[in-house]
Order: sequence, then structure tokens, then C-alpha cells
Amino acid sequence: MSAENGKNGIPDVPAGPRPEPLRFYGTTWVHHDNGYTVRRAGLAVGSLAVAAAACFVLRVAYQGLQIADIGSFVSLLMIVMFAICSALAFRHTWSGFTSRPDPDRQASMRGLLAIGFVGSLLAYFFRTFTEAPGEKLHRAEYEKAREEYEKRTTRRSGNPTKKRRRK
Repeated sequence: MSAENGKNGIPDVPAGPRPEPLRFYGTTWVHHDNGYTVRRAGLAVGSLAVAAAACFVLRVAYQGLQIADIGSFVSLLMIVMFAICSALAFRHTWSGFTSRPDPDRQASMRGLLAIGFVGSLLAYFFRTFTEAPGEKLHRAEYEKAREEYEKRTTRRSGNPTKKRRRK
């Protein structure tokens, strides 16, 4: 049930632009309320735990390649591939927190990001130390939208009948 302002049952919702929710945080990033700090800490620990589990799975896969005795070149190639893809995924994810990614580039990098998922998880982990990942970008966009809304809705002062007419 929503709060009402006492005027014909109209909900008491602020007018103007609304903040865009962040994954796992909703709109708690606006005022840092409703367990925002606990969510940040939990998600930092969670992303690090998932990254560690992913590294364990990759280690098991590498051991499987060693047992299959496919050769040192293929093993080295696999290690280099995961290292490069993880580094690129880290960089792409990190830059995605400060600017909107290009949808075409995002689509073309989908496979690379899937292979380098450990890098994305680590970027998420490190970003949670300073803010909710993407908070700075969303806050800048939200504040800009609020300022534009305020400019549009601000009324002029003075008596409009005394306004000079253009000739």
C-alpha cells in the first residue's frame, strides 16, 4: 500500500525523473538506505567467492587437459587465452561502470566476456570498495535529469500582466 498525500487518494510520489535501479541494489544507491552498505559488503564477498570458485573450476579443466596429455603448447595456449580474455573483460567491465557501453561493441564482445568472466567478477569486486558498480554513472545521469526537470518547472516571478509586449 502506497503512502497518500491526503488529496483524493493520490500517491505521494515526487514528481519528475525517477532513478534507474541498479542490479542487486534497486534504488537504494540514491540515498544509501535500506541496507545499501550491507549489500555492498555482501556483494563484494560474493563476487570474490564466485571468482575463486571459477578459478577452481578452471584449474580442474586444466588438470583434465594435463591428464589427456594433449601437449604443452595447447596447455599454454589455454592459459594465455584465459589470461588475455580475463584482462580484456576486466577492462571492459570497469569502463562500463563509468560510461554507457556501445550496444554493437557489447554484442561483438559477448563471447570474449563469457570466456573472461573471472575478470568481470574481479572488476565487480574491486568496484564495490568505492561504490555500487555503476552508481557514479547513474547518479550523474539522475542529477542531470533532475536539474533539467527543475529548470523546466521553475516559474517566473513577477506579475505577468506587466510583461512588456514586443512590437
